[in-house]
Amino acid sequence: MPSALIIGASRGIGHELVRQYLADGWRVLATARKPADCAALAALGAEPLQLDVNDAGQIAALGWRLDGGRLDVAILNAGLYGPREGECPTEAEFDAVMHTNVLAAMRILPLVAPAVCAARGKLAVLSSQMGSLGARHSPVATLYRASKAALNSVLVDASLRFGPQGATCVAFHPGWVRTDMGGAHADLPVEHSVTGLRATLAALGPSANGGFLNYDGTPIPW
Repeated sequence: MPSALIIGASRGIGHELVRQYLADGWRVLATARKPADCAALAALGAEPLQLDVNDAGQIAALGWRLDGGRLDVAILNAGLYGPREGECPTEAEFDAVMHTNVLAAMRILPLVAPAVCAARGKLAVLSSQMGSLGARHSPVATLYRASKAALNSVLVDASLRFGPQGATCVAFHPGWVRTDMGGAHADLPVEHSVTGLRATLAALGPSANGGFLNYDGTPIPW
C-alpha cells in the first residue's frame, strides 16, 4: 500500500489531499494543530499526528515517528497568508508568516526527506505563483510573496541535497482555489486543484527534481 504524509490537513487543500488519497486506497498520515481536527482526520481513516509547525518539539516528534519509514509522497501544505496590503508589516506579522512558511520548512523537510528517499518518492511544498520573481506583476501581499519566494529557495536546496538520494522535490502553485485563504471568488474548486496536483505529482520523474510547477504541470518561472 502506498503511503502519503500531508502536513497541514485540517481544512482546504490539505484536507482534500487526505480525502482523495484515502479514496484511492493509500495509507495517509495527516497533521493538524488541534485535537479536534486530528479526531476528524481519524474519522476519515487517516493516521492523525498533532503538529504545530512552529513548535520545534512537535517537529522533532514527527521526525521520530517517521524514522526508518517510507513515504511515497510527502506534501508540506501548512501556510499563513498574513497582511493583505503592501505596506511594511509589523514585526509580529513578519515573524508569524516567516516562521510558518519558511522556518517550518527548513526544519521539517530534512526530517521528512529520508523517508521519501527510501521510497524514491515525491516531496512537495505548496508554494504560490505569488512567490515567483519572474512572473510578478503586483506588489500586493508583499510579505506573503517574500515568504513564498524564500520557501522556493528552501525547496531548491532540498532538491540539491535529497534529489541525488532518490527524492523528487518540487514546489507547486495550487491555483487560485476556493478555500478560506483563497476566498469565495477564487477560480478553482478545491477538488479540481487537488486532482490536478495529485495527477501531476504522480507523473513526475526524477528529471523534475527542483521544479516549480502549476497544479496542472505547467512550469512557473522562479
